[in-house]
Amino acid sequence: MAERCAVFLMGPTASGKTELALALADRFPVALINADSAQVYRGMDAGTAKPDPQTRRRYPHALMDIRDPAEGFSAGEYARLARAAAEEAFARGRVPLLVGGTGLYFRAFAEGLADLPASDPEVRERLRRVGEQEGWPALHARLAEADPEASRAIHPNDAQRLLRALEVMELSGRPLSQLQREAGGVPVAYPILKCALWLPPEALHRRIEQRFPRLVKAGLVEETAALRERGVPPDSPALRAVGYRQALAYLEGEIDREGLNAAGMAATRRLARRQRIWLRKEPGVAWYRGDQPAQQARLMEEVAAFLKARGWA
Repeated sequence: MAERCAVFLMGPTASGKTELALALADRFPVALINADSAQVYRGMDAGTAKPDPQTRRRYPHALMDIRDPAEGFSAGEYARLARAAAEEAFARGRVPLLVGGTGLYFRAFAEGLADLPASDPEVRERLRRVGEQEGWPALHARLAEADPEASRAIHPNDAQRLLRALEVMELSGRPLSQLQREAGGVPVAYPILKCALWLPPEALHRRIEQRFPRLVKAGLVEETAALRERGVPPDSPALRAVGYRQALAYLEGEIDREGLNAAGMAATRRLARRQRIWLRKEPGVAWYRGDQPAQQARLMEEVAAFLKARGWA
């Protein structure tokens, strides 16, 4: 009987992960699991470069389009759902293949994270009104008094993280730092092959410069307008995502179309840099250049050897 295992395909945005994941799915008995924090949201297709509907019918992706953009989604929740998706894959005789650029999701899957209380819209909105009326530093002072450890890790003007920390504390009755410390991490009990794609900065920047205008043309602005019209808060994870934040500024008249493209490309470059730095710190990651067929072939052979050694011939 084949041994349980998993494969990670990581890398910065625009590095070629999706195309390679589909090629892996054509060759190996894998089940694709999304590991992109923006692609979990419904109605965010163009701006997150999700595979088109036809592709997704042929290559289903678990944990894509599972959450309303007005709702929150934690890494701990991702860990729980992704591990459940992995169990479903094993039951179907498939190896879970996690694909995306959100480093924390991969770590949460492999090592485990606290599954904190789900977001409560009423609590979140009440805390947001306090922050808007009294100022975010005032909310930060409240957090510092109740949970000094968590407050030291959150900037006084980081509204999203402040709201989440105070929300968790109110819903659970316990400090966020205490919950995180007690949860620790329970690693998965099977081996994981960690692969990551990379490109030289100039090559990656060229791809981003070509890609972002395509996302705009595909409907990024229209998707952002629809989210705003539905009442999704501007500081929600959905509208803070790269591309959507810049499209919101465009819709509010802060920048023109040319400014949208420039700001979007700049934000995407920064995102790619953060993703690369995060992944460079992860142990046991093998890197492959995403635009060289020979490197892609080598990654394929590494996956083949890893799976064959565990009975997935």
